[in-house]
Amino acid sequence: MTTLSEATRTTSSTPTAAAQAPHRPASRLRSQADGMAVASFILGLLGTLVLNIVLGPCALVLGGLSLARGTTRRGRALLGITLGAIDLLLLAVLTTTDGTVSWSIGG
Repeated sequence: MTTLSEATRTTSSTPTAAAQAPHRPASRLRSQADGMAVASFILGLLGTLVLNIVLGPCALVLGGLSLARGTTRRGRALLGITLGAIDLLLLAVLTTTDGTVSWSIGG
């Protein structure tokens, strides 16, 4: 048999725990979104040098997802999207001029 004070403690602690629960996943999603924004920037930057056919679309997708999830690193996400688009544009230019999908330095 529970006493009145035990019932009060049980019911009073439950709303507090329920009120804090939604904040933890939101901060977790935001930190994941921040990581995606940084990854988008890095992949977009690397894509201008190597594997632009793969890294460009990855940068676009990660940048878009990080913006959709509300990243605090909005500038990096936008820069990653821009670099991903440049990667695909570079791929189109290389394909039309040289008939290849990679850089060629020299003769």
